[in-house]
Amino acid sequence: MKKLPRDPVMCLSAVNAALRDSSESLDELCAAWGEEKEELIRRLAEAGFEFEEERRRFR
Repeated sequence: MKKLPRDPVMCLSAVNAALRDSSESLDELCAAWGEEKEELIRRLAEAGFEFEEERRRFR
C-alpha cells in the first residue's frame, strides 16, 4: 500500500502517473493503494480537479 501525498498537486501528479503507467482504472488504483475512491475524488475536487473517466485522469 502506498501513501498518497496530502498536498493536492502532488497527489494529482502521483495518481495521474499511476493511472497512466500501471493501473487500468481508478478503482484498481484505489484498491491497490488502500484508498477510498470517493474520498480521493472529493479531496481532489476540493482543490479544483475533476476526474475524467473516459481519459482515466484528473484534470
